[in-house]
Amino acid sequence: MKLLLQRVGEASVSVGEETVGRIDAGLLILACADPSDTPETLGYLARKVAAMRIFSDEKGRMNRSVRDAGGAVLAVSQFTLAARWKNGNRPGFSDAAPPEQGRRLFDEFCGALREQGLHVESGRFGAEMQVSLVNDGPVTIWLDSENPR
Repeated sequence: MKLLLQRVGEASVSVGEETVGRIDAGLLILACADPSDTPETLGYLARKVAAMRIFSDEKGRMNRSVRDAGGAVLAVSQFTLAARWKNGNRPGFSDAAPPEQGRRLFDEFCGALREQGLHVESGRFGAEMQVSLVNDGPVTIWLDSENPR
């Protein structure tokens, strides 16, 4: 799974005129399922997200997790994170999980985040969505289960 985490002051996702997910302070997570993802991979990533210390403590140091800070998560499925762009000018997305598998993995990932005690809102899988956010910091972190750093 590929994840792009953004620390936000607030974020929302809409489909047409309907707001389908909204949070105040917390994390916006753009997520792309990989065909090789397993329940273990999703659980590992959820634990990492819940424990990652990227929120400020009382001294202004990034020393608190989203859970410690009382923040929420807005998760949005985004298969375009799997874009292959090296050859030509039209990116390819064949590295992303196929839609049925992608939906299942995304839902399982959201469930794994909830198991970590996080409040999770989400977008609508497969829909054309509009995402709004106030990036806090800015703090943006890339996680890739296939290429951990």
